[in-house]
Amino acid sequence: MSTLRSRNESAWLLPAGPGSNLLLREDMRRFRHEEEVDIVIVGCGAGGATLLQRLSRAGWRAVALEAGPFWEPEQDWVSDEAGSHHLYWTEPRVITGKDPVPLGSNNSGRGVGGSMVHFAGYTPRFHPNDFRTWSEDGVGADWPLEYAELREFYEDIEGELPVAGEHWPWGDPHSYPHRPHPVSGNGELFLRGANACGITARVGPVAIANGRFGNRPHCIYRGFCLQGCKVNAKASPLITHVPDALAHGAEIRADSMATRVGFDEHTGLATGVEYVHGGLRRFQRARMVAVAGYSIETPRLLLNSTSPRFPDGMCNDFDQVGRYLMVQGAPQTAGRFQAEVRMWKAPPPEVSTEEFYETDPGKPYKRGFSIQTVSPLPITWAEHVAAQGHWGPALRRHMSDYPHWACLGALCEFLPLAGNRVTLAEETDRNGIPVACFTYSQCDNDRRLMSAAQKVMEQILTAAGAEEVITINRYAHLVGGARMAAGERDGVVDRNLRSFAVPNLLVTDGSVLPTQGSANPALTIMALAARAARVLIRGARKGAPASEKED
Repeated sequence: MSTLRSRNESAWLLPAGPGSNLLLREDMRRFRHEEEVDIVIVGCGAGGATLLQRLSRAGWRAVALEAGPFWEPEQDWVSDEAGSHHLYWTEPRVITGKDPVPLGSNNSGRGVGGSMVHFAGYTPRFHPNDFRTWSEDGVGADWPLEYAELREFYEDIEGELPVAGEHWPWGDPHSYPHRPHPVSGNGELFLRGANACGITARVGPVAIANGRFGNRPHCIYRGFCLQGCKVNAKASPLITHVPDALAHGAEIRADSMATRVGFDEHTGLATGVEYVHGGLRRFQRARMVAVAGYSIETPRLLLNSTSPRFPDGMCNDFDQVGRYLMVQGAPQTAGRFQAEVRMWKAPPPEVSTEEFYETDPGKPYKRGFSIQTVSPLPITWAEHVAAQGHWGPALRRHMSDYPHWACLGALCEFLPLAGNRVTLAEETDRNGIPVACFTYSQCDNDRRLMSAAQKVMEQILTAAGAEEVITINRYAHLVGGARMAAGERDGVVDRNLRSFAVPNLLVTDGSVLPTQGSANPALTIMALAARAARVLIRGARKGAPASEKED
């Protein structure tokens, strides 16, 4: 514990109980706009907050700009689906393509902590073969780094969140720092059905403290993880990395919407970030810039940052910005049981299997899917039921029957396609900046994965004793849009997340992922940001600009 605390003291900086350390915010260091700070980071979610915390601990003068508010869990979050809409990014966006993807509660966030404020808390690692899908399976793309280069960062972040779960037998087998949580009725049914089908399943991994952790309390199993954890048991950067960053001299400017990255035509370097706060345009000068606005807003910001050098958007010499944006197919299958299940009485993801994660040569598709328990609350459950054509009295009957249903969800690895991308729409936002247009279409492999995942979930629930099963097709998570690659013709950033075109500009969020696996991406985003921070810190210690150093 002392080793963990020596690199991240956030859990001990929080008050003993719910709420935040407001003194850290009130006493936060504040930089002048005309002062050239070491780095300005756009976005304070998984990638941005991790980078901010690492660099501030190394003595960097770091400023993070966050478009949303600085949340106070006790005041701003409620145990209510309808009352939690403000946690999502609801600014205008245009969606199109053959299979347009709705944006909001399951794939975007707003405010300090980003989408992890309302994520389900599930934090699996990627598998080693996720980093070489082209070489091994002939689809997707190879990463310019290997799994082994992220292993220690996975371990560090798992300790800092912390992550609880059973020993994990898939991918690179490993254990977790905290024991698994007790299993709910939903999880018990998954384990029962999986066992009957000969499928291995495990409890965890969830980024939810099992027992007290520092000053953070135990999970109370209220089931509102997706609405923000009021008790601070579930991890999000707001409580896992932001307090430590503030204690080490970082500044976070909330309600500050980045509109353009500054650029010097003579030096070829980024000069800072323009943003809007309180209706006024401001510019923060910086020696380096890191963009961590996630897979829609990061490409949008780069595309809007035009100049004589970059007439089509910053770092877009080879039309790579915004391309290869991916979602995961996330069908959910529910089963009705004679006895009450009460699936909401637990963290939404609790039990999982990755037995179908990797390519099976005997199947008519490449790559695979994972399956985990999910626990839709009543409004979301009503969407499931209505999607089956039930309305009026039939809908009311199904809603009254809610305690008898169990639900499983899959994450299907959709493939990166160049045509799935973010461009700029003609429509502008309140600041007069063109909004993002997100175009998405599935390929045949994507559809086959969705169908296969549904069949397995139906088999598990039926084997557990379900009398009836229903499925709704959904999508979850966003990655890609500024992917890392071995060269500038194939991506936007290199293996250290530094852009090819602008040496002192980094991208440190999920948009850099070349492929997405069948895993929730938060842990990998944080691990990549932690690795990038180490490269920057080591470069600075060697006495040269970090942008010129390789690890």
